[in-house]
Amino acid sequence: MGNKFVDELKAIREHIKKVYIELRRPFIIGFSGGKDSTMTLQLVWEALNELNSKDLTNPIHVISTDTLVETPFFISHINDSIEKINIAAKEQQLPITAHKLTPEFSNSFWVNLIGKGYPAPSQTFRWCTDRMKIKPVNKFILENVQESKEVVVVLGARKDESISRAQVIEN
Repeated sequence: MGNKFVDELKAIREHIKKVYIELRRPFIIGFSGGKDSTMTLQLVWEALNELNSKDLTNPIHVISTDTLVETPFFISHINDSIEKINIAAKEQQLPITAHKLTPEFSNSFWVNLIGKGYPAPSQTFRWCTDRMKIKPVNKFILENVQESKEVVVVLGARKDESISRAQVIEN
């Protein structure tokens, strides 16, 4: 890994600090508990710790969406992570708050699958992502950061995870 990797991480943290200070908008960080989102949160966290306390004015919301069809292990992991994030942010006096979001009942998986007769989600008909993940996030933003009108959405994704992922990110 060497110095190049360390230098790249430093450049990313510098960019995060610049965006945070210059835009003066709330950040929304998507957090699944996986490698990509955990690394993304870590980089933002480290960048904030490098700032003066007087610059820590923008709220940062770490959001994780429970689709209500997740495994008990996953939900336990997310609940534990949210609790630890909130405790550590408070101890370090960072403007970070973690939240678990859920879809509205009318947009839940079983209501759509059984109640409304939707087919199971597939590559060509991915109704679940919008209803169970995107809509709860949009609702959260409207209810919690509406006074600023604009937010910075921070998502982590590895460019080289797969050829199709790399193409999506490039586009």
